[in-house]
Amino acid sequence: MKAAGKGPAVLRLNNLKRVMAQLRSARITSRQDIARALDLSKNTVSLIIDDLLAQGLVRELGPVSVTAAGRPKIEIALRPEKLKSAGIMVARQTIHWQVRDYFSQVIAEQTWRTETAAPERLLQELAEVCQTLCAAHPELTGIAIGLPGIIDSQRGFVHFSAPLGWENVAVLAPLQRCVSLPLLVLNNVKAAALLSVQQLQLSKAQSHFYLRIAEGVGGALIDRGALFTGSSWTAGEIGHLRMQREGQLCSCGRRGCLETLIGQPAIQQQLSKRKPGLRWQQGESEPSLFNPLMSEAGEHLGFALSQVMQLVNPACIIIDAPWNSSAVFREAVKQTMQASTLAFTHAHTTLHFLAQRLEPAQGLALAVIAQYEQADY
Repeated sequence: MKAAGKGPAVLRLNNLKRVMAQLRSARITSRQDIARALDLSKNTVSLIIDDLLAQGLVRELGPVSVTAAGRPKIEIALRPEKLKSAGIMVARQTIHWQVRDYFSQVIAEQTWRTETAAPERLLQELAEVCQTLCAAHPELTGIAIGLPGIIDSQRGFVHFSAPLGWENVAVLAPLQRCVSLPLLVLNNVKAAALLSVQQLQLSKAQSHFYLRIAEGVGGALIDRGALFTGSSWTAGEIGHLRMQREGQLCSCGRRGCLETLIGQPAIQQQLSKRKPGLRWQQGESEPSLFNPLMSEAGEHLGFALSQVMQLVNPACIIIDAPWNSSAVFREAVKQTMQASTLAFTHAHTTLHFLAQRLEPAQGLALAVIAQYEQADY
């Protein structure tokens, strides 16, 4: 969807994008309902829907019986399989991709181990993956590449990635030479943050902070429906808040970062010290070992999040962590946040502990759709 120029053409394109977004949100609707929801004329909406019907992107479900006089509404729905998006997540030694339809349902996915330390080699592999996906799924509207690290999404440039061992690597430019579809390059955690806001159906008029604990600890601020990256693309990097003056060495080169206290490797290392061979998945069966660690981790995270609450004042904080199943962890986070934050601020912040981990690849695919629907004012 590219505008030919300014003026009426841009207006028509933006109206089309708004209608597409409404069709995706409502799933089943009608021309009248779309016009009312978007404050557009019925004629404008009908012209757009007629065009989408001709392209095979929308189908009519039939009339809705109504008691009032007048023409019955004709229900319509998108054909989600006709518009697809793809997300390719790169992690240390791993690539995972998903193709999803316009309603974010998985159509195909694959994961494999690979060497990620050499940028040129990995970029060649990513180019081949993109070309394969384009050939297998001609309905693709775009592809998003997700990587860990400090990423300028506008340029598609990785400034620094400790997990990959990269520094100053252009990702978007070489891929664009091989792939004709629209491409995005994002930080994996920030892509997952977009997904969290959608899945929890949070207000786009407010700001929300998402935190993810995995090999590392990352965060992202979603402000009024959009990612806030800051002036140097590091906004939300809560994992590198310094919590201890003299602590464990972090991947960033400093000591005592939050990541060294609550990340998966950190918890595993502490468990192994207390009982060799014990893994955190088995921790609930060893409460005397596991619960003290969860209490400490919860206290560290709660204090870090109290700083986020005071400085950023998000409406919601979303925690996506492997430790969420631990009641000890959840209670320690909540108690420490309350004790470390102004009472008024705490009372106006909602805390969500996700029961299921989010898939960054799904967030990447969602980012493609968001760009596809983005108005060009």
